Amino acid sequence: MKHICKLPARIVIPIIVFILIVLAQYVSIPDIFRVRPRIEAASNRSENFQSTLDALWTKHGFPGATAAYVLPDGETGAASAGLADMETGAPATVQTRMLSASIGKTFVAATAVALAQEGSVDLDIPVSRWLGDRSWFDRLPNHDSITMRHLLTHGSGLPDHVHTDRFAAEVARRWPEKDNPFPPEALIEFILDTPPLFEAGKGWAYTDTGYILAGLVIESVIGRSYYSEIEERFLAPLGLKMTTPAVRRSMPGLAAGYTAPDNAFGFPRKTTTGKGMLAWHPGLEWTGGGLVSNSSDLARWGAALFGGRVLPKNGLNDLLDAAPISPDTPNIRYGAGVAVYETGPFGPVYGHGGWIPGYCSSLRYYPDYGITIAFQINTDDGIMDTSPPVITDMETALAKVFIPDK
Repeated sequence: MKHICKLPARIVIPIIVFILIVLAQYVSIPDIFRVRPRIEAASNRSENFQSTLDALWTKHGFPGATAAYVLPDGETGAASAGLADMETGAPATVQTRMLSASIGKTFVAATAVALAQEGSVDLDIPVSRWLGDRSWFDRLPNHDSITMRHLLTHGSGLPDHVHTDRFAAEVARRWPEKDNPFPPEALIEFILDTPPLFEAGKGWAYTDTGYILAGLVIESVIGRSYYSEIEERFLAPLGLKMTTPAVRRSMPGLAAGYTAPDNAFGFPRKTTTGKGMLAWHPGLEWTGGGLVSNSSDLARWGAALFGGRVLPKNGLNDLLDAAPISPDTPNIRYGAGVAVYETGPFGPVYGHGGWIPGYCSSLRYYPDYGITIAFQINTDDGIMDTSPPVITDMETALAKVFIPDK
């Protein structure tokens, strides 16, 4: 650098500009020079994280939970509390896995954006280009105008099959079947011939059905299974060995989950029948979620994705290009598979939650601090219908371990 400084300004300035242009492809310019607010000192940080999770377990009385963090310097840590199986007394450990539910949408969106960057998919043309020849396509609400971006951002106007009475009744009737009774195209059937919720691109409504369609587009483009794609593109390169497709009932290391006794799908109170064997087939979720993972892998994924190590800068911008989910909540926005909370006690937050009967998960990234925190709980009974919700309380308490009060 001292030799460059001896050169005339007319030569030095173009060199600096060139360097910044190259860096800007992968990191936003403000991030290059950002001085992050301080985080709590390292002393007893891991112990405080564990004791905080223990206190939350005692306070809320859920069966068990795991949590993990990744700090901007690469430091990682994990904690566990309670039981992975209340009947056998098996403890939850940092290796315990649970269904991560809709956090899987972050993988779907990242895949789609990566394919768009490579020129394989245009996010802004109608998906009829890839799905128009399917026998059911013309019966899909807004079939002639939905784009991939609409699907990824929940702007398609499609109803959500998960919350239809017909789907709940069919699941309650068929969940004991050995194999998956609801492959992807069977899920789409639940919303065919129904009116759209709004014109595509003119509103927002969360819909798993939209992500099932996104998965079908991805497979049409790549010519192989979605799960093979994310294994090669993300899971293997990032070393996420505890994250695997939820495509069978037997999943090693799976905690028993505990559902609400009056759950709409008629699932049994306990989700497992022994040694990680799920009572019902998880394949019915597919690209609406579709993964089993642990908190450490989820935190590492969030740190890599939102820290800019999975997609170049322009790709991350596509994920975070978010619109308000409601005029009443302008602070809460949704991008491509990412919820964006623009303000809060810890500044902006990126991430996603996950719910499936028996399991709840949270993934949060705090960009002002470069901190990622994930946790999982092996029940959904009473988790979201308290005030404040258990999930919100846990997110706040775990973040406070690292982020000092302002």
